[in-house]
Amino acid sequence: MVNLALSWQEAGISAACLAVAAVVATRSRRPGLVAAAGFARETAVVLALFGMWQLAGSFVLMGPEGAVDRGEWIWRVERAVHLPSETAVQLAFLPHPLMVQALNLYYAGLHFVVVIGCLIWVYVWHRRQYPRVRTTLVLFTAAALLVQFIPVAPPRMLPGDGMIDTALRYGQSVYGSVAGFNADQLSAMPSVHVGWSLLAALVIVEVSRSRWRWLALAYPVLTMLAVVVTANHYWLDGIAAALLLALALVVQRLSRTLYVRFGGRSRRDQPEDVRAPVFTPASTSSARWQATSRPGRTSRSAGTSVVQRSMANGQRG
Repeated sequence: MVNLALSWQEAGISAACLAVAAVVATRSRRPGLVAAAGFARETAVVLALFGMWQLAGSFVLMGPEGAVDRGEWIWRVERAVHLPSETAVQLAFLPHPLMVQALNLYYAGLHFVVVIGCLIWVYVWHRRQYPRVRTTLVLFTAAALLVQFIPVAPPRMLPGDGMIDTALRYGQSVYGSVAGFNADQLSAMPSVHVGWSLLAALVIVEVSRSRWRWLALAYPVLTMLAVVVTANHYWLDGIAAALLLALALVVQRLSRTLYVRFGGRSRRDQPEDVRAPVFTPASTSSARWQATSRPGRTSRSAGTSVVQRSMANGQRG
């Protein structure tokens, strides 16, 4: 199977090339290239973030020995709170190979494509909302990376849960022909796939004015179904991702409120002589007159006034 996702090396190289191109285009001072530079710079930021996510997946703060134990603990908690069994959901899809293979492809690459498409849409048609969307994406992904440093085995690695690795069965595994027990596969908690899909859906609902925008909420629901059927995530992985996204939104809102409150207060507390000057027609005319009467520079009007004053003095004498 062709891996639809970028590796961290590919993402890093792409981000670096776009960043250099953005600098060159900005220095050209051509309007078209300057506009393209902004787009290239934002794309570089997202690719760099994605590369960090891919790279972080290969590192863990703890050894893989406790990954299965933590996965089994999540499984027991889900049963204790009476969440639906992931095994029962997967068994309902296994008799339909085409659907399972489609969900494997969905899990492998669609999440990244949709997030990039959503960012492009907001950047081009809703530029004012773009900084907030990008910041939310960065905050959520960074928080998810911190949690993923603690290894958790996905459901397909748990012994005795009855789930199978559907991507490995159909030769569609993004981890190679053999699903090994390595750090790159121990990032089950939380599900970045679910978090990104939920963010994209919320952005579409908030920014778009179409009456069909509410259909976007089906995207995170389908993503949650895909990660469960493919045995890559638990229900709680998606719930944790939603909570982290909510936390990122709250932090961003609080930071804006504090900035407006204390930033505006510090602005009012500044003495008047350090505030930005306000230029009026009178002050502009005065500045212009001073510029024309600098030492070493004599204008025609200044010379005429001198001659007129000399003639007046002569008449008086």
